[in-house]
Amino acid sequence: MKQFAAADLTRNTGDLFEAAAVAPVAITKHRKPRFVVMSMERYETLTKPDTGCQKAYAVGQMPEDVAALFEQGLEDVIHGR
Repeated sequence: MKQFAAADLTRNTGDLFEAAAVAPVAITKHRKPRFVVMSMERYETLTKPDTGCQKAYAVGQMPEDVAALFEQGLEDVIHGR
């Protein structure tokens, strides 16, 4: 991820926007990433309501319906189906 120092933003605004159009950019303060600038399209993709995107669960925290699918998948693998 590209980084820009907060102190340099006024001099490099065009470069920052150009980079953020391609991928998220970190804004650093005292050499530590503090903020992220990204395109509106990227932001909307990250914040839109769940539309069937993939999710990750710890085995013990899976919803029952997901656990049942997981168990069936394991059975299929074990039995070569």
